[in-house]
Amino acid sequence: MTLLNDYLRSVYGCKVYKLALSADVTCPNRDGVLSDKGCSFCSAGGSGEFAGDRSIPIADQLAEARKRVSGKIRDGKYIAYFQSFSNTYAPLPYLKSIYYEAIKPEDVVILSVGTRPDCLGDDVIALLSGINRIKPVWVELGLQTIHEPTAQRINRCYPLSTYDDAVSRLHRAGIAVVTHVILGLPGETEAMMLETVKYVAASGVFGIKLQLLQILKGTAMAAEYEKGKVPVMTLSEYAALLKKAVALIPEDMVIHRLTGDGPKSLLIAPSWSGDKKRVLNTLKKALPSILP
Repeated sequence: MTLLNDYLRSVYGCKVYKLALSADVTCPNRDGVLSDKGCSFCSAGGSGEFAGDRSIPIADQLAEARKRVSGKIRDGKYIAYFQSFSNTYAPLPYLKSIYYEAIKPEDVVILSVGTRPDCLGDDVIALLSGINRIKPVWVELGLQTIHEPTAQRINRCYPLSTYDDAVSRLHRAGIAVVTHVILGLPGETEAMMLETVKYVAASGVFGIKLQLLQILKGTAMAAEYEKGKVPVMTLSEYAALLKKAVALIPEDMVIHRLTGDGPKSLLIAPSWSGDKKRVLNTLKKALPSILP
């Protein structure tokens, strides 16, 4: 397996940095079509607290995002990343306009679109396929778990078959898929978490994001946590689990994330996840072959 930074440098010969954008969309799991509660772990910002200001045009969001990362990247390239909420859940003409605006700059080399598997109509996939012939397109799907009892508990509101169908149709269209998995969801054993990783590893997707469960203020999960219903892992437990999970990932799959760093203003638990330096040092010891 390859870490994302290494993959990008091998393809583009330079640092490639994600610019998180907001498409000013919502989600069928929030607007009442499926539910008005959202996934229980998802923040009020649709897991996009680091994304751009949804009230300004995409070109301006790109410019502001460049400024924010200017100290970290020089003479590099960028990924236009639609991060918050479900970024294929809008009328097709609107999606076409924002996607094409996002890929317009020469230094934007990839379009990455985060969404739900049940928000990918054939017309949207056709649009993404057309853009993919201009610049590479990644579609990031929030699977989180393959286990139906957990999916119901977190209010995901779609079955595993919907994810499978979306992956199949995206692959047929030649579009790369990145699957999000949350490790540490309530009620799941280590074996269950590893089964999800193994399932994704066998699905032939381009990449995988392994995300630590974080309890964020204002979420339904936070209310459960306060009642003692949601245990969280220690750093050593997470590192040990991650070591087993990574061993299941095939060599040709790109690892886009090994943990996560939610905004400190919202983070309730685990508190150690907010200490990036400590987390990185621990993971380097657990995964010396990929984090030298």
